[in-house]
Amino acid sequence: MVENERLRQELQELRAQPAAPCPGCEHSQESTQLRDKLSQLQLEVAENKGMLSELNLEVQQKTDRLAEVELRLKDCLAEKAQEEERLSRRLRDSHETIASLRAQSPPVKYVIKTVEVESSKTKQALSESQARNQHLQEQVAMQRQVLKEMEQQLHSSHQLTAQLRAQIAMYEAELERAHGQMLEEMQSLEEDKNRAIEEAFARAQVEMKAVHENLAGVRTNLLTLQPALRTLTNDYNGLKRQVRGFPMLLQEALRSVKAEIGQAIEEVNNNNQELLRKYRRELQLRKKCHNELVRLKGNIRVIARVRPVTKEDGEGPEATNAVTFDPDDDSIIHLLHKGKPVSFELDKVFSPGASQQDVFQEVQALITSCIDGFNVCIFAYGQTGAGKTYTMEGTPENPGINQRALQLLFSEVQEKASDWQYTITVSAAEIYNEVLRDLLGREPQEKLEIRLCPDGSGQLYVPGLTEFQVQSVEDINKVFEFGHTNRTTEFTNLNEHSSRSHALLIVTVRGVDCSTGLRTIGKLNLVDLAGSERVGKSGAEGHRLREAQHINKSLSALGDVIAALRSRQGHVPFRNSKLTYLLQDSLSGDSKTLMVVQVSPVEKNASETLYSLKFAERVRSVELGPGSRRTELGSWSSQEHLEWEPACQTPQPSARAHSAPTSGTSSRPGSIRRKLQPSGRSRPVPV
Repeated sequence: MVENERLRQELQELRAQPAAPCPGCEHSQESTQLRDKLSQLQLEVAENKGMLSELNLEVQQKTDRLAEVELRLKDCLAEKAQEEERLSRRLRDSHETIASLRAQSPPVKYVIKTVEVESSKTKQALSESQARNQHLQEQVAMQRQVLKEMEQQLHSSHQLTAQLRAQIAMYEAELERAHGQMLEEMQSLEEDKNRAIEEAFARAQVEMKAVHENLAGVRTNLLTLQPALRTLTNDYNGLKRQVRGFPMLLQEALRSVKAEIGQAIEEVNNNNQELLRKYRRELQLRKKCHNELVRLKGNIRVIARVRPVTKEDGEGPEATNAVTFDPDDDSIIHLLHKGKPVSFELDKVFSPGASQQDVFQEVQALITSCIDGFNVCIFAYGQTGAGKTYTMEGTPENPGINQRALQLLFSEVQEKASDWQYTITVSAAEIYNEVLRDLLGREPQEKLEIRLCPDGSGQLYVPGLTEFQVQSVEDINKVFEFGHTNRTTEFTNLNEHSSRSHALLIVTVRGVDCSTGLRTIGKLNLVDLAGSERVGKSGAEGHRLREAQHINKSLSALGDVIAALRSRQGHVPFRNSKLTYLLQDSLSGDSKTLMVVQVSPVEKNASETLYSLKFAERVRSVELGPGSRRTELGSWSSQEHLEWEPACQTPQPSARAHSAPTSGTSSRPGSIRRKLQPSGRSRPVPV
């Protein structure tokens, strides 16, 4: 008993001492672990209680929802009952009305051929009977219509009742399922809680028993604490000295880390810039490859050119700029139409600052393929005054696509002069008031017709169309000067020199390979379409009005052809207009075709600009198929390879119909005619 008392006092003294960590005591560590486990179990119990309370709250919410649904169902059933009672009343009233109407005497119909009425009272009674009969028939029709509507309402109410019952059954099933899930979760949580408490209690008993068993060794361990305390004191002093120098080490480490982080950020920025440059380069390359794929596939390439705002546009709100461009994509153009932005995607968009050379570089590849034997067509489309003629013809100081194309052909021919022999010929025609005229002929007012070649090739040609052989830039200038003189232009409210006809420049390149005798024939059709315009806006009257109507009709026919090609219709109406008939070869899969849509940027022309850009998008979606190269393998025995034969040998007609002269045309002096002598005779030129 004395020993037990002494041990009890020592134990009380140990308990009274502050709970300091004992590095060498295993029991204190185990006790700490047990306390941690006990706290974890208590936390788990608290979490389980929280989950249980959340489940109880969810059950209460679902119960409230069910009560609310039941109230709504009762209200719906009451409303349905009232509606059924009202409908039944109306149905009974309708039946009674129909019965009363049927009970009345039926109207008597008479078939009277000739009736002579002497009494005015008889006439009046007859008219009143007919009016009453008509009124009764109208009432019967109205009652039948009301009865039909009531039946429909009754049917809809039945359907609504069935839907509500189905919803109630669904809500009840959902409530039952939620209640069962809640009970199962509560039961599982209760079992987990009881099991955790039992396990914790068992572990606590075992650990307390171990504590009592190891209490005897604590006394001996206390004797060894003195040397350990001295060792800890020495270690503490060493750590204290190290801590004094820790701020300097920390600052130095922070400086080095900051330098490394700055260097890493700079490297990341450099990598990002490099990746951005590569991405933009790849984007341009992808776009270029896509354009090449579209070209090989045969789609008509479409580019847009926006002319600058000029003084002819006037001043004020109507002269403001309504066209903007995408700074990151040169194929996107934005138009502000009636306060709403509209975007269009084409193959290329040129801003007002683009030069004639910039536009020509875009079409340069198509023009050079003409030398290789391909058919190429480039035509300009747009409203009056949008700059079509400037893009195609330009000025003497700044020429357009026509003259630059022939200059390029001459340079290419000179480069291949050692291996090939080329002959370049030029023809010019216009379509004025649906009449085809030769701009280089001796009688420009003479009418021409479009024919099919009798050789069965399916090619079109114009009998009697004059053809000049050109060999230098001077010859080109003479041809253009003579053609401009004969073209029909007129002053309108929209343009001081408005083109009143569709102009067609046909360049034929015939080549012969000196080594193999291979012959190639390529045609380049450069078309300057007349400007589309609204008659009221252009101020056309008299014969100017007829000209505008013919122009708009031909452009409308071109739109019909584009729509037929886009929808892949079996019949394409090429023959609805001389313009579409001339462009048939360029739009039927045997040519590389490019359309230049000219755009006016000012607000007053926004409607015409919108129509032009929509038409350009439709043209861009037309798929023609890849262009074919026209070649012919011939012999190389003599100088005959320098001669060429026309595509079709057809005798010229002896007489032609002439179009009436207009005020917009004039004859050319004979001096220019003598300078431009045709190569041989007038040959039939395929178009």
